[in-house]
Amino acid sequence: MPVPQDPVLRALNEIVSTDMGMATVTEGLRRANQQLRATTALMAWEVVPLDVFRAGLPESIRSCWIFVIRAGAATGAERHPNSHQRSFSLAGSGTFELRDGKEWRPHALSSTEGGSIEQRCVSIPPSTWHRLFAGPEPWGMVSFHTVAPEELIEERPVDPADLNGETHQERYTG
Repeated sequence: MPVPQDPVLRALNEIVSTDMGMATVTEGLRRANQQLRATTALMAWEVVPLDVFRAGLPESIRSCWIFVIRAGAATGAERHPNSHQRSFSLAGSGTFELRDGKEWRPHALSSTEGGSIEQRCVSIPPSTWHRLFAGPEPWGMVSFHTVAPEELIEERPVDPADLNGETHQERYTG
């Protein structure tokens, strides 16, 4: 879904931009960066309790996640069959590629202060294949999902070259 056509994304942008929202995501990024530096993993994440955003979240939002992806890393294709994902670039930069039919469509994101919402955010409908390519420094993001943390399913192709073939599903938490 194009960013300008997603009213939920615009509402989330306002919430993340508040002092409370920025303090919450900044602290989450610090912890996720520490976790990433302590491992050889491709990425680190944590779940953010929704109550830190007070009552301002859109009704459809059921979970919030802070992710940090290692500099220069590529995540491979994944999708969330049970959730609409909305992500904001917070630190560093990279490219989200979304699969549109038979082609990958790049959505370069940066964390430039004062950048437009289109330069900082992406909206990913359920079951849309996506993959991430981090820039030259760790790439930190906040992602909002329409399912609770314990319900979020990550689906990956068994054969990365065959997105129409067999997949493997797992949950991030629980």
